[in-house]
Amino acid sequence: MAEDQPTSSPRLAILLAMAMFVFVIDTSLMNVSISAVVDDLDTTVSGVQAAVAIEALVSAAFILIGSKLGDLFGRKRAYIAGMVLYACGAAAMVVGQGLAAIIVFWAVIGGLGASLYLPAMQSLIHGNFEGKAEAKAYALVGASAAIAAAIGPLIGGFLTTLLSWRVGFLLEVLIIAVVLLGSGMIRDVPYTGDRSVDAVGAVLSVLGMGGLVLGVLVWQEGGESVAALLAIGIAALAGLVYWLRSRKRAGKVTLLDVTLFSSPLFRFGILQGVLQQVALGGMLIAMPIYLQLVLGYNALEAGVSLAPLSLTMFVVALIAGKTAGRARPAGLIRAGFLLVAVSMVILIPLVPSADTGWSLAPPLVLSGAGFGLLVSQLNNYTLSPVSEERVGEAAGVNSATGSFGLSFGLAFAGAIMLATLSISFTNMSDSSDVLPADDKERVAQVLEDDAQVMSDAQLEELLAEQPAEIQDEILRINTDARHLALQVALVITLVMSLVGLLAAFRMMRLPDPKRPDAGAVAS
Repeated sequence: MAEDQPTSSPRLAILLAMAMFVFVIDTSLMNVSISAVVDDLDTTVSGVQAAVAIEALVSAAFILIGSKLGDLFGRKRAYIAGMVLYACGAAAMVVGQGLAAIIVFWAVIGGLGASLYLPAMQSLIHGNFEGKAEAKAYALVGASAAIAAAIGPLIGGFLTTLLSWRVGFLLEVLIIAVVLLGSGMIRDVPYTGDRSVDAVGAVLSVLGMGGLVLGVLVWQEGGESVAALLAIGIAALAGLVYWLRSRKRAGKVTLLDVTLFSSPLFRFGILQGVLQQVALGGMLIAMPIYLQLVLGYNALEAGVSLAPLSLTMFVVALIAGKTAGRARPAGLIRAGFLLVAVSMVILIPLVPSADTGWSLAPPLVLSGAGFGLLVSQLNNYTLSPVSEERVGEAAGVNSATGSFGLSFGLAFAGAIMLATLSISFTNMSDSSDVLPADDKERVAQVLEDDAQVMSDAQLEELLAEQPAEIQDEILRINTDARHLALQVALVITLVMSLVGLLAAFRMMRLPDPKRPDAGAVAS
C-alpha cells in the first residue's frame, strides 16, 4: 500500500480509541481514589484537588499550541511525543511519594502530553481513514470516551479498594505502551498551511486561562495575590481577543481564527460546551469527596454510588447519538440542561438527610441523563457549520475551551467547598453553647486544618479522649458544615445548567445544523 494512502485499518482505530480511553479515565481514577491518595501521600484534599485542576488546565491552556506544534513538526511525532509524556505522568502516580512530584509529573508533564496528542489524534484520524471508515473511527473514539467516563469510577474504586490506587495508573502505562507499539501503522498527515507562529497569541492564551484557574487554586489554598492572578487572567484573555482580531484584519497568521465565531451555531456550541464542563467538573470533585469523607465510603463504594450518574450518562449518550436527526439538536441540548437543573433542585436539599449513597441515586440518574444528552449533541452541533479544511482548527478550539471549563469547574467547586467549610467551622464553633469559650478558636482551626481530610470515623478516633458532649458537638459541627459545603458546591452546577437552559432557548430560534460545503463558515 502506498504511504500517501489512508490505511483505514480497524486495528489502528482501536489503538486510537485506546489513547482516548486513557485520557478520559485518568481523572476518574484520581477523583474516586481521593481519600486513599490523601492518606498515602500524607497531603490534603485541597492539594489533590489542585493537582486535578492543574492537569486539566495545562492540557487546555496548551492544546492550541500543541496543535500548532503538530502542524510544524509532524502530527505523528506530536502524537507519539504526547503519549510518551502522558505515560511519564501516569508512571509518576505509580511511584511518586509526594504531592509535589504528582503536580510536576502527572499534572504538568502529563497535561502537556495530552495537549500534544489529542489534537494530533484528530488530524491523524482524518488522514488515515476515509469515507465510512473515517466515520466509524470517530465513532469508536467517541464511544471509548463514553465508556471510560462510565466505568472509570467503578474500575478506580475496585482497584483502589482491593489492590492500590496506583494500580490503575500502572494499567494506563501498559495501555499507552500497547498504543505506542502500534504507532508504526500510522501514516503521518503533512501540514500544507502557513507555518508561521503566533507567539504573542500563544502566550496570551496560556496567561489568560492559567491566571483564572491558578487564581482560584491559590484562593483555595489561602495564598496571597489572588486578585492579581485573576486580574492577569482576565486582562490576558481580553488582550488575546484584541490581538487575534487585529492580526486577522492585518492578514497575519493567528493562534486561532476568530472568524470561526461568526457562526451563531459555533458560538453557542462553544458557550454551551464550557457551561456543561463547568457543571460536570463541579459534580466530579464534590460528589467523590462527599461520599468518601462524609459517608465514610471506600473507593469501591464511592465508585458504585456514582454509577447511576456515569452509567446513565453513557447509555443516554449512545441512544441519543443513534437517534440523531429525529429530534432537533437544540431541543435535546435544552432537555439536557433542564434535566441537570432539575436533578440539582432535588439533590441539594436531599444532601443533609442522605445516610447512604443509594438515596442520592434518583437525582444522579437525572444528572446522568442530562449530561448524556449534552455530550451526544454538543460536539456535532459546534463543528457542524465548519468547513472540512477548517474542522481541525475548530476542533482544537472546542477541545481547549471544554478542557478549560472542566479545569475551572474542578478548581472553583473545590475552592467553594473548602471556603464554605472554613467559614462554617468558625461560625458554628463560635455560636456553640457546648464548646468552652477558650476552646472555640482551637476547635475551629483543627476542624479547618484536619477534618477536611478525615472521614467521620477517623474524626471520632481523634476525639476519643474528649468528653462525650464535646465529641458529639464537634461531630455535629463537622457534619453540618460538610453538608452545607457540598450544597454550595452543587449550586455551581445548578447555576451553570440554568444559564445553559436559557441559552438553549435562544438556540431554538436558530436553524438546525447542517454539514457545510467546502467553502462554508468563516471562510
